[in-house]
This record gives sequence, C-alpha cells and structure tokens, in this order.
Amino acid sequence: MIPQPYQYARTPLTEPDWRRLPGWHRVTEHEWRDAQWQRAHCVKNPRQLKDVVGDLLTDDFYGDLAADQAEFATMAMLITPQMLNTMAPWAALQPGAFTEAFLADPIRRYMLPVRSDRHPRWPSHPKAGRDSLHEADMWVVEGLTHRYPNKVLAELVATCPQYCGHCTRMDLVGTSTPQVTKARLVLRPRDRQEQMLDYLKRTPAVRDVVVSGGDVANMPWPQLEAFLMRLLDLGSVRDIRLASKAVVGLPQHWLKPEVVEGMERVASVAARRAVNLAVHTHANHAQSVTPLVAEAARALLDAGVRDVRNQGVLMRGVNATPEDLLDLCFALQGEAGILPYYFYLCDVIPHAEHWRTSVHQAQRLQEAIMGYLPGYATPRIVCDVPHVGKRWVHQAVAYERERGISYWTKNYRTGLEVRQSPDEDVEEALARRHPYYDPLDTLPESGRRWWTERTPAQDGSAGAPHPRTTAPEVTP
Repeated sequence: MIPQPYQYARTPLTEPDWRRLPGWHRVTEHEWRDAQWQRAHCVKNPRQLKDVVGDLLTDDFYGDLAADQAEFATMAMLITPQMLNTMAPWAALQPGAFTEAFLADPIRRYMLPVRSDRHPRWPSHPKAGRDSLHEADMWVVEGLTHRYPNKVLAELVATCPQYCGHCTRMDLVGTSTPQVTKARLVLRPRDRQEQMLDYLKRTPAVRDVVVSGGDVANMPWPQLEAFLMRLLDLGSVRDIRLASKAVVGLPQHWLKPEVVEGMERVASVAARRAVNLAVHTHANHAQSVTPLVAEAARALLDAGVRDVRNQGVLMRGVNATPEDLLDLCFALQGEAGILPYYFYLCDVIPHAEHWRTSVHQAQRLQEAIMGYLPGYATPRIVCDVPHVGKRWVHQAVAYERERGISYWTKNYRTGLEVRQSPDEDVEEALARRHPYYDPLDTLPESGRRWWTERTPAQDGSAGAPHPRTTAPEVTP
C-alpha cells in the first residue's frame, strides 16, 4: 500500500452506551428512541448536567462552565441526550480522566463552551456583529431573507431542539443569555407564513426556498406539512430544502411515524410536480454520526426525499484538520447516506474567535481533502461574506494576509443595495469589494499590533439587539 497523507479505513458507526453515565444507567432503549423522552430530558443548565454525569466532571469544570454562561455565552444551554451522549464516549469513568477527555472533546467544544475555551485577548473580532450576515436587513417580509436572485431563506421558527455555541443566528434564535437579549419575531406564525407565501406568489423569479429557522423539527408537523404543501402549489418553486440539525442532534424526531408518513406525502407531491426536495443537516465531527443518525437519514430517503446533505462549520479544536474533515465525510457519505455539501467558515459573530479559522487555512484544507472522496461527495469549503453570500474560499479577489482582510465581489445585487443606492450604476455595484476578516490570533505580530491600536478593550457584552422588525413591502 502506498503511504498517503490520509489513510482511509472503513469505520462502522457506533451508538455510545448512554447507560455508562450515572443519570441514565436505567434508561431503556425504548425510552432512548423516543423523541419526547429526548426533548424532556435535554440538559439546560449545569445542575441538570450534573444530574446526568454526576461526579465524573470535577467542580473546576462546573465553575468554568458557569463563568462562561455568565460572561460570554451567546446561546442558551440546550443539549439533547442524543448529542450529549456523543461527548467523550470512550473516556475512562473516573473524575479526573473523564473531565480531561470531556474538555478535549470536539463536540463539547462547540455545544458546551466553557470560559477557558474563549480567546483571552480577543474573544470577539473588532468587526463582529450579532446579525453578521445582515439577514434581517434583507427581509422582504418578516423572516424571509431575499439575498440571492433566485433563492430565499424562510425562517419559520426561532428555536431549535439544541443550541450550538457558534450559531450564526445568535441574534434571534433561542432564549436570551446574560450577554444577549434576543431579538424576536413579531408576527403570529400564521400571519408570517401568509406574508411569505404572498411574496413568493408575486416573485416568480424565486425558484429555491430554504425552509429553516431555528430548526424545522421544532415546528409542529401538521403546520410544517401545510406550509410545504402550499409551497408546492407554487409553480415557480422548483427546489425546497428543509434545514434541520435534528437529523444529527435528535434523529428520533425524524423517525416518528407521523413525521415519516407526513414526509412521504410531501415527497410524493414534490415528485409528481418535479420539485427537488432535500433535507440539510449539521454535523461537525464524526463522533456525532451514529447508527440512529443513519437510520433517520435512511427514513428520509426512503420517504422520497431526494438528498440528505450536510452543512458543517469549520472550527478550530473541532474539525479543522484534513483527518477530521475526511473522517467526518466518510462517516456521512459512506455509512449514513448523508452527502457532504458545505463547510462554512465560522461567521464573525461575538465571542467566536477561538473557533474561527483564517481564509488561508481554509484554502489549504480544501486542497488537502481533494482526491480522497468521490467528486460528488467532496464538500466545498465556503466563506459566507457579509453583503455577498457564499463563496468558495479560493474566490477571494484580493487577500491582505498581514491584517487578515480578504476581499470578495459578486455577480448580482440584492434588494437591500437597490433600496440603499437606487441610482448606483450596476457595473460599479458589482465591482465593489467586500471585506472579510481572519481571526486576529492567526495574524503576524505586525497585523495583531495594527488591530490592537484600533481596538477598544473588550468585555463580555455582545452588543444591542439588531432592530429586527417587520420588513417593508418590496415590489418584486
């Protein structure tokens, strides 16, 4: 065998034994597979975490966690048993060894951050923003972001079954934390959906609808099915993608008989009308891809969904090595039937500097994973550039490495730009360069000094809420 930088070895998926944890030692398989049991036993605070793991985690860990919750967390703690069970799955069950393994665990790092994880000098980039992608600025009606010419994002709910520490929608999603008073959707769900559907009827150029939130798994299935059926009534809509981290974090939801049967009905209508129906999920490390995840993905595919795809986030300490990315992609594509699709650079949100990677590192990672996976299953590493959208990391038109500023252009305009500059020349607008910023600790000393001279001292505040109000009517 020729030695390679990465050596593939097929690894069967495993479901860690939840009964190894003191609080779950009597939980039956029937209970574990029950979605309602999973939701009812989510961990929402340090006390509930201790009820599960007991003294396996030391007091120092709980103090570190409490400090982060009080000073830096932008997302409330909410972890499903399914997700918690994938943390430190093979750790020795002694307090010191378990705590050490738990702290080092890649899933713990982004689902349950602690104070010592955060960057000591730059917890936030000076350009960090709560709604870093300006999605609310591009609302055409409340919750409907129209950023691309032919695609919209429909935020139906502002909650998830679990909350990831790096959430790009930390401004809106979940309950408030000591640092972040969340913005809120104002309209009643039915009124918001009616306005969305009315806009889509009047805007036939939109052919692609991403149905998200939050997580659509938190929407009662009859309401979600009714909305999807009405989307399918629109002849202009040709692609529908449902965004649900729950395929990985709460696969039990997508295995519920009423959900599977409902998805079969939706998929049948989509097939008759030649609409591409897909589900997008969010796995960041191979440990989280278990047999239950594969079972949920297979149930969706058997119901008639065209694809189940993964959109991960590139994060230091989690998956920012070629080995971690390839292990995850082989687990997804080879064992679970989930197509690796995108890995995003972690967005420039508050308190995320310890997770974020530089554009340069992302470029090297994209090069490193080429050639190992089938072409259709080789994920694209993308930078979601504010005011631009998703761009492959090699598409930067200029890159000033010393200060960590890359520049990007695009080939379309948004309604926001037209409203702000109605008389601007189209060619001039498309030639404009939009900046994106590397994490400061990845810069050379001269670059860090340049930013330090221009940056006020940071505290734990994540800033004021973005003024998310019902968007003005926009004429298509």
